[in-house]
Amino acid sequence: MSNDFLLSVEKPARYMGGEMGAVARPDAEIRFALAFPDVYEVGMSHLGLRILYSILNQEHWLAAERVYAPWPDMEDQLRLDGKPLSTLETSTPLAETDIIGFTLQYELSYSNILNMLELAGIPLLACERGKEFPLILGGGPCACNPEPLADFFDAFLLGDGEDAILEIAEVCRQWKSAGEAKADLLHRLSLIEGVYIPAFFSVSHDSVGRIEAIKPLKPGYDKVKRRIAPDLNALSYPTAPVVPFLKTVHDRVSMEIARGCTRGCRFCQAGYIYRPLRERTPAQVMEKIEETLRNTGYDEISLLSLSAGDYGCLTPLLQKLMHRYAQERIAVSLPSLRVGSLTPEMVAEINKVRKTGFTLAPEAGSDRLRQVINKGITEPDLLDTAYQVYGAGWRLIKLYFMIGLPTETMEDVLGIAELSRQVKYQGKRAGQGGEVNVAVSSFVPKANTPFQWEQQISYEEILEKQQFLRQELKKRKLNLKWHDAPLTVMEGVFARGDRRLGKVLLEARRLGCRFDGWGEHFRFARWQEAFAAAGIDPLFYHRQRDLDEILPWDHLDSGISREFLLTELEKASGGVYTPDCRNGQCSGCGVCDFKAVRMRLNKPEEAIVAADGAQPDETADAERIRLRFQKIGRMRFLSHLEMLNLFIRAVGRARIPIRYSQGFHPHPKFSFATALSVGVESWAEYMDMEVDAGFGAERLLEALNQVLPEGVRVMESQVIPLKSESLSVIITGTRYRVKLPSGTVQGLTGQVDHFLSLDSFPHRREKKGKLVEFDLRHEVISISATADVLLMEVRRGKPLEFVAAITGLPREAFAGSTIEKLEVLFN
Repeated sequence: MSNDFLLSVEKPARYMGGEMGAVARPDAEIRFALAFPDVYEVGMSHLGLRILYSILNQEHWLAAERVYAPWPDMEDQLRLDGKPLSTLETSTPLAETDIIGFTLQYELSYSNILNMLELAGIPLLACERGKEFPLILGGGPCACNPEPLADFFDAFLLGDGEDAILEIAEVCRQWKSAGEAKADLLHRLSLIEGVYIPAFFSVSHDSVGRIEAIKPLKPGYDKVKRRIAPDLNALSYPTAPVVPFLKTVHDRVSMEIARGCTRGCRFCQAGYIYRPLRERTPAQVMEKIEETLRNTGYDEISLLSLSAGDYGCLTPLLQKLMHRYAQERIAVSLPSLRVGSLTPEMVAEINKVRKTGFTLAPEAGSDRLRQVINKGITEPDLLDTAYQVYGAGWRLIKLYFMIGLPTETMEDVLGIAELSRQVKYQGKRAGQGGEVNVAVSSFVPKANTPFQWEQQISYEEILEKQQFLRQELKKRKLNLKWHDAPLTVMEGVFARGDRRLGKVLLEARRLGCRFDGWGEHFRFARWQEAFAAAGIDPLFYHRQRDLDEILPWDHLDSGISREFLLTELEKASGGVYTPDCRNGQCSGCGVCDFKAVRMRLNKPEEAIVAADGAQPDETADAERIRLRFQKIGRMRFLSHLEMLNLFIRAVGRARIPIRYSQGFHPHPKFSFATALSVGVESWAEYMDMEVDAGFGAERLLEALNQVLPEGVRVMESQVIPLKSESLSVIITGTRYRVKLPSGTVQGLTGQVDHFLSLDSFPHRREKKGKLVEFDLRHEVISISATADVLLMEVRRGKPLEFVAAITGLPREAFAGSTIEKLEVLFN
């Protein structure tokens, strides 16, 4: 992409590519675009795509590339320039790839999928795409009811993708080689376990809008069963993932320690569609974490599971991780720790490096309602956990609740406020003090759960309960964050929607809907217009379903039996608890065959025994090393903060013994001379690093250059006195070369002479909302010109500010200029 193109958008690093760990394979037989229908920072945090990217790129004939939903500023630029949406790795237009695999994580991303296809120049409707277009494939949690998207996708993968994704790619390879028709490809794909072809089913509706029949059109293909990977330990796992230049939502090593859950919360779709529970062995967890840390340079490990606290060997695993990584100040977080699963030993281990935040999810405000939803925790459990957390030094606990759960009363809603107050009191009781953040979402019935038949509360009731909670929490001096009611309305429509919603999606896309999960871009009025144009009442999808009604996803088998879900629904109405089957009797959900597909737990003898955790040694001597490095090519689009992030990761990857600041959140001790403007190439960037004494300047240079990406290279390094003045103090000027777009300026040499003859040239610049005034003429050391090129040495000021002052033209006229920072002048 051109300089102009990336400099016109807010965050060029979203679209640059070239990150550490990225794989570019221009000559692959099959090009598989992994598409995430949200912005780069969200998509790069998604573990599922990291796993598939790694698996696909292990095959020499196959290239997995990434594409994310362009932010509106980039979308506008693409449309303005007539450029198609392309992959990051090789800038291949999406329409020229073989497979586009969309991950379906959230119902409100559906409009982004259509927008991405539109930007790629690919027909939206599957029936309008011939063999010359890529296969459009969907997968992820929303694929358990993909019917609202059935008109747009060729195929969906239900369930685990690690093995199936390679089978799909191989089928496409064989089909492409054979030169067959698209119908032949769909037939081949339908033979793969877990692959659903919407075109092989017809759906009819009655006069009310309910489904009358789901008719299979291919003999023997009447129900599609979810693909289940029996053993996590046998699956490939990414230990060299792509490391982004900019900060992402989850900027850390993500380690899946278990998949599935046995708790049986009746509202939780993930708890059912990821069964059975399968744990990864502690030994493999440790091995994969070590490899990933060395390949990425991250300073935090996140242990992922639907209920990480239930992991059988969690305490010894934490002890081993702390013993291994505390000295490197690598923290461990447990984002899904369940109330009641926390032990004092766990708290002690997590506390050794830094506290990474603590979140608890009671879900409901009363023990009665928690019994209805099968949460399995009581108020004393929650308060005891909060007391332990505050007592261990945490100052903030985040609490997550839902409103609108089946059988909920206003007394239950009031219980949210009262329980939150009592949690906060535990901080005072622990002698530490503490804060509580309360976040409340609205319940949305989901497919393949016991509550899939239940009614969703109305928009008006959501607003009423939110207002009530705001008032009650305010009385208790607590703050509330909530999920906007219109978003919940939309989520509820598509979560249990059918194929008729395809017309709504098409109309919403025509009206400009995209990024609907982002409040600033969501336009409820446009969606209401789309429903009206399609002749569909959205509230139809919020209604309670009859127990004998055909549901849109009934031809898709999640592995959980309908009879089990109905039994759980009946238990919910009576407040009957279903025990966790991890340590007790099988609950009979139907997913296990007790041979290949079964619960896989770690045995006690597999637990890791670790010594006491090592602590950072702050007594050793330090040395300070000054570096000069270049920042050229695509790296010129990185901001100052992104360069900081890049070097933090590089130090971690190279295992450099960097020194850290003191305090609650220690930071690596290095500093840059100045912040370089985005788009400027530089051969003279400087920074100081403080490392353990004896590491040496030459060794530091070599270590960094082995891990830095193309375009960033350390050119010089030298040890300087520890108490040397900072770089910003000793810099007296900077030398730039500016090449202006050809023909922009006539008589540049004379204009330079005129500017130099001036006594003064006052200039104003806005910086962080404040006006900064200085004299550009007084900041000049020297300027010379030849044709369209300016060479300048200046004390301060941006090169284009001087160009505008010399020529009298606005800075915008020189947007296509090439700017190079050649040298830094020191006193």
